[in-house]
Amino acid sequence: MTINVSVMVNGTRHDVSDVEPRLLLSDFLRDTLGLTGTHVGCEHGVCGACTVLMDGHSIRSCLTLAVQAAGAEITTVEGLGTPEALNVLQTQFREHHGLQCGFCTPGMLMTGEDLLRNYPLATDEEIREGLSGNLCRCTGYQNIVAAIRSAAALRRENV
Repeated sequence: MTINVSVMVNGTRHDVSDVEPRLLLSDFLRDTLGLTGTHVGCEHGVCGACTVLMDGHSIRSCLTLAVQAAGAEITTVEGLGTPEALNVLQTQFREHHGLQCGFCTPGMLMTGEDLLRNYPLATDEEIREGLSGNLCRCTGYQNIVAAIRSAAALRRENV
């Protein structure tokens, strides 16, 4: 048995027939739609590398079935900006050296985007708490927190 799934991803509607009921959203995004920016790490929801926004809130795409996303609006890291036109959070990650190997970066960016949208006045402690479900083995988080803080300040200035 397969299911038809209609979902909005990065502003584009995708109507996909024959989706297996047990297909993970992470696999749907990467394998079916070809959006490989969403990384798959632990596949247990622990590392946060697969984080995407569903209806504006961060979720672990490795813990969500594609059929659960039917009718939802999904934003992946590809939906934040382009290499030619980074969004403010991506720019601040670059400016503050908030990445090293880059494996966790898509999940960090998506969690950071959720924080900026829903908690624009977050303190460093609240940013750290918000990032607590995202693991990075390279940076020590200090520069990631600084990048999110700086992006929040820039967004407030441009409102």
